Amino acid sequence: MRIHVAALAVAAGALLVAAAPAQAAHQGGLHLGKIQYNSPGSDTRSNTSLNAEWVEIHNNTRSAIQLQNYKLKDNTGYTYTFGSYRIGAGKTVRVHTGKGTNVSGHRYWGRGSYVWNNTSDKARLIRPSGAQHDSCSWTTSDNGTKYCH
Repeated sequence: MRIHVAALAVAAGALLVAAAPAQAAHQGGLHLGKIQYNSPGSDTRSNTSLNAEWVEIHNNTRSAIQLQNYKLKDNTGYTYTFGSYRIGAGKTVRVHTGKGTNVSGHRYWGRGSYVWNNTSDKARLIRPSGAQHDSCSWTTSDNGTKYCH
């Protein structure tokens, strides 16, 4: 009897693991993290709605990194260029689509329309040299939010 119960417990655990949504392993270094490409609610183009569309960039190193002249781009070619901004070790910065006041951990693109396509798109983090540093793409199956790494 104990053998059957143990076997059932192992089988049930395997089913739970198989049913869990897959998320990419957390990448080291500077990388794209979570992307909210579909602003929750109706797309009203209000500043509140625009700022609910964002991309997180995470610094998973032990040192601060200067992001000046790094770029964030989509498939259409919309480009956000960082001014002088140091992202601390282990910190995240969220780049919002709309307008706002730049503060630690939050940068604002200043746009009056959405950047990220809800059906499919690709975010690219570009080094000042022009080389691609990281990228993350999605489709409608990601339900508005993409966990990149």
